[in-house]
Amino acid sequence: MNKGRQVFCEDALFWLKNHETQEGESYVASMPDISEFPGLTLEQWKNWFIEMACLILSRCPDLGVTVFYQSDIKYEGEWVDKAYLCQKAAEALGHKLLWHKIVCRSPAGTTTFGRPAYSHIVCFSKKFTVDVAKSTPDVLLHIGEKTWQRGMGLGAALMIARFMKEEVGTKTLVNPFCGEGSMLVAANAYQMDSVGVERSLKRAEKARKLSLNENRDGFN
Repeated sequence: MNKGRQVFCEDALFWLKNHETQEGESYVASMPDISEFPGLTLEQWKNWFIEMACLILSRCPDLGVTVFYQSDIKYEGEWVDKAYLCQKAAEALGHKLLWHKIVCRSPAGTTTFGRPAYSHIVCFSKKFTVDVAKSTPDVLLHIGEKTWQRGMGLGAALMIARFMKEEVGTKTLVNPFCGEGSMLVAANAYQMDSVGVERSLKRAEKARKLSLNENRDGFN
């Protein structure tokens, strides 16, 4: 399962700035929220988020896609819509929104505090267009197994990987902020190479070793 997987233990900002765009790449990102930036105000963090989204989008080839998997936050009485921030970055660079899906983090009808009960999955591209005949559900009821609290659910990761492989024709999936590697292993399951960037040495090592069970519904 580790064939075709590279994980770089470094800061995503510096890695992206030094990475040359390659044809056949597509990107998936789950960027950190303000809780990981104690020295920033909300407005400063929003500016950082948009600038980072712009950098990631700028590295994607025109016929590739960039997918952001983000959960909103409620911060000091303000609802912070991360899908909106991603859209601002995409509009600034001329990337169009291909689709916007919601994945349930908690069952529908559940009241949550701090974070909403769902996450956004938004997909952008400059020149790739989707085949509407191949549309898939806009609401995913189950996030799937996670390796850690902030990790991407396996069900969502496999959905993204399938789309990138079967519809976009992606050869290599690039995942800045890859965490423990859920998106990387999902890409490998669909016979794509994967590249991850993770600043935490511990998480980067887990991302290199992570594998799926035979049924692809859980991690080993």
